[in-house]
Amino acid sequence: MDGTGPDDLTIIPLEDKLKSEKVREIIFALSTTMEGDTTNFFLYRKFQQYPVKFSTIARGVAIGDELEYADEVTLGRSLVDRQPFEKEAL
Repeated sequence: MDGTGPDDLTIIPLEDKLKSEKVREIIFALSTTMEGDTTNFFLYRKFQQYPVKFSTIARGVAIGDELEYADEVTLGRSLVDRQPFEKEAL
């Protein structure tokens, strides 16, 4: 997207590391845009043959932001990625 394709990504060193080292998890921390989500999915599909856990950083409404200014996608992801409310977290 936006003129950037798979050949423009520097993923060979990451794949080499997956082949030679004991990587337990890959955490995707790309932009929360269509391009970032597409890249996350591309990398997941490319590396899913390796015994590694895949995750992304949580997304949602930032502390201090007003809900009335949150867009539908951000608010939706906040609901999907919600965490249980626990007394210990207070």
